[in-house]
Amino acid sequence: MKKICVYGKGGIGKSTVVSNVAAALAESGQKVMVIGCDPKGDSTRNIVGKKIPTVLDVLRRKGEDIQLEDIVFKGFQGIYCVESGGPEPGIGCAGRGIIKAIEILDKLKVFETLELDVLIYDILGDVVCGGFAMPLQRHLADEVYIVTTCDPMALYAANNICKGIKRYAYRGNTTLGGIIYNGRSVVDNISIVSEFASRLNTEVVGYIPMSEIIVKSEIRKKSVIEYAPDHPIANTFRELAKKILNNSKRVIPNPLSEEELDEMWERIEKLIEKSYS
Repeated sequence: MKKICVYGKGGIGKSTVVSNVAAALAESGQKVMVIGCDPKGDSTRNIVGKKIPTVLDVLRRKGEDIQLEDIVFKGFQGIYCVESGGPEPGIGCAGRGIIKAIEILDKLKVFETLELDVLIYDILGDVVCGGFAMPLQRHLADEVYIVTTCDPMALYAANNICKGIKRYAYRGNTTLGGIIYNGRSVVDNISIVSEFASRLNTEVVGYIPMSEIIVKSEIRKKSVIEYAPDHPIANTFRELAKKILNNSKRVIPNPLSEEELDEMWERIEKLIEKSYS
């Protein structure tokens, strides 16, 4: 089973990438599961077509007497979907949902029972919380992909994620598979993101251009693969999925220093000023 984590700053487009990559992999015959690790519980909405009950929701309702069918749902092309969920607003740690979800999935022997080809975790944040870092700490995934735009805060979060990968890589061999560039920010400059990736000792494995078809498909609660399978963007996601499936270039990243990040921010600022001049 190929085990993947997709990380990135909140709102960066992780779930868009995950749902479309999962759809492309399932379309090609892979048996896929997506575990949504966002407290909002909406990572798999575009695969199932609606929000599904989260593990924490079911736990609060039923206690520990949880069955596989209570928390695992099938979506497009038979993709298995699970949402960890989060605490009630203002109470508890959001990362706790991930920890509890994995404990229950292990108890139910879900991975062994379903005999998956690919497991994808969709994880929020920049690894400042132990719950969000758990897939790295416990070697639940073999490789990490980071979704980013060309925004300073997105790249800052990506750099922090790389610090987490480097911290835990030697314990369990979880490594960085590459950067996925989502070109939907004010500055769309792949050269900056490519340089950022190069300094990390990795590469940009996929570029998702901004497109209205992504917005239209998500309004319908679908991936582009399902909503517009013949659209060029659908093929972009298929190419990314194929590259991830066959990727063997896994590295321990070298996070950038604060000075290196500051220099990159200055270049982005100049590009912003130029775009408005």
